[in-house]
Amino acid sequence: MPKSGTSNASIDSLDFYSRDPKNSYTGRSSPSDDTALFAPLSRGSVDVTTQNLDFTQVSVNDNSSSSSMWESEMSRLKLELKQTMDMYNSACKDAVSANQTAKELHQWKVEEGSRFKQSRISEEAALAMAEMEKAKGRAAVEAAQKSQRLAEIEAKRRRYAELKARRETEEKNLAINDLSRNEICYRKYTIEEIEITTKSFSNSEKIGEGGYGPVYKGRLDHTPVAIKVLRSDAAQGMQQFKQEVQVLGLMRHPNMVLLLGACPEYGCLVYEFMNNGSLEDRLFRKGNTPPIPWEIRFKIAAEIATGLLFLHQAKPEPLVHRDLKPGNILLDSNYACKISDVGLARLVPPSVADCVTQYHMTSAAGTFCYIDPEYQQTGKLGTKSDIYSLGVMLLQIITARPPMGLTHHVERAIENGTFSDILDPTVPNWPLEEALNYAKLSLKCAELRKKDRPDLGSVILPELSRLKELGMSSLNTA
Repeated sequence: MPKSGTSNASIDSLDFYSRDPKNSYTGRSSPSDDTALFAPLSRGSVDVTTQNLDFTQVSVNDNSSSSSMWESEMSRLKLELKQTMDMYNSACKDAVSANQTAKELHQWKVEEGSRFKQSRISEEAALAMAEMEKAKGRAAVEAAQKSQRLAEIEAKRRRYAELKARRETEEKNLAINDLSRNEICYRKYTIEEIEITTKSFSNSEKIGEGGYGPVYKGRLDHTPVAIKVLRSDAAQGMQQFKQEVQVLGLMRHPNMVLLLGACPEYGCLVYEFMNNGSLEDRLFRKGNTPPIPWEIRFKIAAEIATGLLFLHQAKPEPLVHRDLKPGNILLDSNYACKISDVGLARLVPPSVADCVTQYHMTSAAGTFCYIDPEYQQTGKLGTKSDIYSLGVMLLQIITARPPMGLTHHVERAIENGTFSDILDPTVPNWPLEEALNYAKLSLKCAELRKKDRPDLGSVILPELSRLKELGMSSLNTA
C-alpha cells in the first residue's frame, strides 16, 4: 500500500481529475496558451517531458488503484457502520420492548398479587363463616341438650317433691309409732300439760324462736323447763323432732342440753331450763346484761369443744352437729355451757368421719356464715365440717362481733398489729398474748379446706383446756 503522503497527493490529484476533467482547460485565456503549451522544445526538453509523461502515467494508474481501494474500504466501513447502527437501533428497540415487557410483568405481578390477596381474604372469610356456622350448629346442639337436661331435671325435681311429701307424711306417722315403742329415757307429756304450763302458748311465756319453732318457758314436775314446739310448716320438722329425741334421749353429757321429755303427738320437746339463755344473747348483751369476763369466755370455749368431741366420738358412729353457732349454745346460772338443737345432726360411718373422705349429703344444712364452705359446695359431710363452725364461733367469743367476714377482719388486725382493737372492748383486761394464741387457733379451725383444719381431740381441746385453766387461776387469785 502507498505511503500516506504519496497516497494523499495521488488521491487529491485523482479527485481533481476525476471530479472535474474539464477544469484542465478552464484556466486557458486564449489559443496562445495552447501554443505555448505545445511549443517546440530542445532534445533535452523532449526527453525530460517523455520521462515526465511516463511518470505521470504511472502515478495516474497508482492513484486510480488507491482510490478504488479507499472507496472499497469506505463502502465496507459504511456498510459496517450501517450494520452497527441497525444493530444499535435493534438493541434500542429490544431494550424498549424489554422495558415495556418488564413493566407489564410487574403490573401483572401486582395484579396477580392483589387477586391472590383478595382470593385469600375471600377464602379466609369463607372459612370464618364456615367456622361460625359450625359454632352456631354446636351451640344449637348444646342448647338443645341443655334444654333436654333441664326438662329431665325439672321432671326429676317434681317426682322428688312428690316422693318427699309422701315420705314426710309416712315418716311423721312412723315417728309417732316408733317413739311410742322406743325405750328412750324421756318422759311423755300430754298436750294438756304443755298448754297449762305455757298458758296456751302465750306470747308472755315465749322466750325465743328458732328454725324448728318457738320456745316457751314453763314449769313441769316442779322444775323450770324450756319447751320447743314444732311449727306446722317447719321444713323436715318431724324428722328433726325424731332425730333430736333419739340423740338427746340416748346421750348424757355435762355439755349437752338435757332432754326431760316430749309430747310426740304435737312435736313438743321439753328441756332443762338454762337461766342465762343463749351464748349469742350474752355476747351481744341482750337485755343490757353485763359483759362476760375473759376468764369465763375461755371456759365456755373449752366446754363447747368438750361437748363437740363427745358427739364426734359417739358410738357406734360419729355424730356431726351441722348447726353449731352461739344461738345453739345455752348457759346456766354459773355459765356452764351446753350444746343444744341437734335436730340437724347426722350420723356418719366411722370410716368416713375424718377430713379425707366425707359422707355425701344431698343438700347442705345449717346457718349460712357458719357452714363449712366445702360441705356447702360439695355436700360432703365430715366431723371437720363442725370444726369450721367452731372456729367462727370461737372468734365471736373474744370479739363479740357478727360472723360475716369475721375471719378476714381478725387476720387483717393481726397483720396490721391492731389485734387489741378487735377484742371485745367491754372487757378491759384481756391477756393479749394468750388471746392472740387463741385467735390464731380459731383461724386455723376456720380454714377453707378441711384438710388444713386441726384435729379437735389432739390439738384444739388441749389448747382451749390450757387457756381455761389459765382463766380459772386468774379468777381464784383475784
